[in-house]
Amino acid sequence: MTADIVCGKWTLLLVRELSEGRSRFCELERALAGISPRTLSLRLRALEEQGIVERHTYPEVPPRVEYALTDKGLALLPIIDDMRAYGEEWLGAECADRSGADSTLIIA
Repeated sequence: MTADIVCGKWTLLLVRELSEGRSRFCELERALAGISPRTLSLRLRALEEQGIVERHTYPEVPPRVEYALTDKGLALLPIIDDMRAYGEEWLGAECADRSGADSTLIIA
């Protein structure tokens, strides 16, 4: 079940971005080069349903919406850190070669 959550496309990158605090949709879209607005919206909605991300809507004009990690989402951060450490130790040169081509695929 954990693999179902963390193996979803963009999931770990979204969690990584939100680990720094609340973000708005447009900020996440800019940070995740290559993600389409539709995909971002679907992933955020799925992560909300799983209790990993919470959505905060502020009653302003225009409405402001921010996303943040829940405690369940924050609990994924050690997994991301372990994946990064693994990549640095075991895939170091390989990661460096690939990171120039497509950094969205590499956590390390």
